[in-house]
Amino acid sequence: MDLTERQKQLLREIIESYIETGVPVGSETIEKESNMGVSPATIRNEMVKLTALGYLRQPHTSAGRIPTSMGMKFYVDQLMEERSLSLKDEVSIKEELKEPTDRFDRLLKHVTRSLAAQTHSLALATDEDGEIYASGMANILDIPEFYDIDITRTVLAMLDKAEIINQIFSNMAFEDQIKILFGEELNMPYLEGCGFVIAKYHSPTHTGMLGVVGPSRLNYPVVIPTMRYFSQLLSEIAQI
Repeated sequence: MDLTERQKQLLREIIESYIETGVPVGSETIEKESNMGVSPATIRNEMVKLTALGYLRQPHTSAGRIPTSMGMKFYVDQLMEERSLSLKDEVSIKEELKEPTDRFDRLLKHVTRSLAAQTHSLALATDEDGEIYASGMANILDIPEFYDIDITRTVLAMLDKAEIINQIFSNMAFEDQIKILFGEELNMPYLEGCGFVIAKYHSPTHTGMLGVVGPSRLNYPVVIPTMRYFSQLLSEIAQI
């Protein structure tokens, strides 16, 4: 069933509010903060429909709604407006990554540090041998979803298990440049509330993956173009 334009606008408003705040979104919030120009009752009715269609869900402890992975993917594919990196950020990243190094492993360590700082998330990289490079572990400790020790322990434990990271990265089809995965798609305990943005890099001499790990409400309009830029830049640098 196709969504109406009003339903698409409402879904966008709910998801962008949830990305910003991390709390379930109620009809009163949408009425106050959006310019939809409809009554709270109409908003509530549309939220019920979006829930029945699988785009939203209602946590047991709240009257508000949060997006499902289906809703998030619809948002990324059809509703989201990417925010281009500023020229200042592009220049800063390029200058930082082009510091000369004669070892590719040092470059990947440098890339993950820079990517983690840019996205305020946990950043990962793999090389063609499946080695894992990670940075930004402290970043996720500032995110409310990771106050749950079981979630944080599971995510950090992944860093010691190359086979799990490579299994997650293997979810990318060959033609994908950027892919978004949600923890609930991976059937791994405690990862249901996590989101992964994965990008490939490729040069004549080096091939691998970059990844960002955070809550399912990652700021995709910013993270996706950032990942794309890092992937392209690493592909260029790896040829030098």
